[in-house]
Amino acid sequence: MELIMYLNEYFFTKQELLDMSKVTEQDFLKYQQQRVMPKCSYKLSLNLKSDSFFGLYNNEQEVEYYAKGYASWLAVIQSVSSTEAVYSVFAERYKRSIECLKEQGHCPHHLDITSALNDHIKQEWTHFLDGIYGLCTKSGLPEDIAAKELSILEINVLLEINLLTDEQINRLTVAVNLLDSVSSLFAPHERLQSSRHRLVSEVRRNYKF
Repeated sequence: MELIMYLNEYFFTKQELLDMSKVTEQDFLKYQQQRVMPKCSYKLSLNLKSDSFFGLYNNEQEVEYYAKGYASWLAVIQSVSSTEAVYSVFAERYKRSIECLKEQGHCPHHLDITSALNDHIKQEWTHFLDGIYGLCTKSGLPEDIAAKELSILEINVLLEINLLTDEQINRLTVAVNLLDSVSSLFAPHERLQSSRHRLVSEVRRNYKF
């Protein structure tokens, strides 16, 4: 029950997403086949049994759950004319987010966000379509994905230093706060294995901030 409560609070079922976006199931499946719409982040197989005055009732069904940000992503898909154009929207939004974060002082020197950024974004696009970021970020959208990846890079670089200066502790705090702000809570059974637990909860506990 705890898992179902979590999913119902933080995600849309496929039917809720279709109703909100005014998209038919046929078009939705077409978008997924065209590799412009992410797969679901969770799929529950339910075996329902009810007993009432009218007798026993059994029903089996599958319920797909999607990040709430995908309602706006469906609007993007409907507003452009090709798969390439949808990818371009993703890539440009990702790049703008990285640049904005650099302007705010986040600047890990890593190939993924410097000379190899275009290749990195292609990999991120694949993870996005596989539903991974719908599971581990709050919105599932390029902005949260970029912030998550940049903050993880920054945190990992700082954690490799044996004794951090006060300035480095401040940078670590800012990076952890950024990751915290865009990461999902994760399903109850996943939390101890999650990046949020390792790089937010445990880092705050170890460094006492």
